[in-house]
Amino acid sequence: MTPAQQLSALIAAPGCTLVPGAYDAWTARLVAQAGFGACYMTGFGVSGAFLGAPDIGLMTATQMADNAARMADAAGIPIVADGDTGYGNVLNVRHTVAAYRRAGVAAIQLEDQDFPKRCGHMAGKQVIAAAEMVAKIKTAKDTAGDAVLVIARTDSRSTHGLDEAIARGLSFRDAGADVVFVEAPVDRDEMHAICRRVTGVPLLANIVEGGKTPYLDADTLASIGYQLAIYPLSLLITATRAMRATLGDLRTRGKAPDHLQGGFDDMCETAGLEAYMRYAERQETGAPS
Repeated sequence: MTPAQQLSALIAAPGCTLVPGAYDAWTARLVAQAGFGACYMTGFGVSGAFLGAPDIGLMTATQMADNAARMADAAGIPIVADGDTGYGNVLNVRHTVAAYRRAGVAAIQLEDQDFPKRCGHMAGKQVIAAAEMVAKIKTAKDTAGDAVLVIARTDSRSTHGLDEAIARGLSFRDAGADVVFVEAPVDRDEMHAICRRVTGVPLLANIVEGGKTPYLDADTLASIGYQLAIYPLSLLITATRAMRATLGDLRTRGKAPDHLQGGFDDMCETAGLEAYMRYAERQETGAPS
């Protein structure tokens, strides 16, 4: 199956598929090695890892597509890739979706924020007209064909209220979106309302540590009515806190924590060094595969 077909199968399976967020090839490989069926390329994480900057629209479409290609190659599982606003009007959306398609992602997520965009759980967001976003979705679907699923996100809950967000979700469904993503409901009642009223299309929940939406597990989200759940910042938060602790030890103790001993072998194994060496040996000696 293609990556898009694999992701569609996960969406169609019972329950809510949990998709951890990764931000580079290494973290995407870790997600795959942990046994998850799909991985989410988080815009916040990529902006942080690539630029050391917040998620406020500083990354370009080319930078994001290049990063998605590396993640897809390293992970070997479907990549759900944040495509922000599509980086402009319908012509930019066509260009962006084509680049993500070449990158080999399973799905691209597009949102109705005005540029410059912000992380969905930040204040101060603005959204474009619903009709403009509908045109972007139709363009994305036309460009993606069957190769890439289109996830349509609305950030209008924060700017126009829940009813408008639900209305937009329905219009995005009617425009052909494969998955609808109503960002930042503030409590379980709103999440239930979204799942009850936005029917006929799979729904995605965005679960951020310390964000606006209740922090729920996959089983609870499934009982509410969600088919996909992304946890975009869990790995970035974990890595940042662990690296700060190690740097603190290096500064105060003059060496890294003792529990890191033996870590080099673990890194070589995670990177797949043995498989690379076996391949080189076969090619150089002519031994059978």
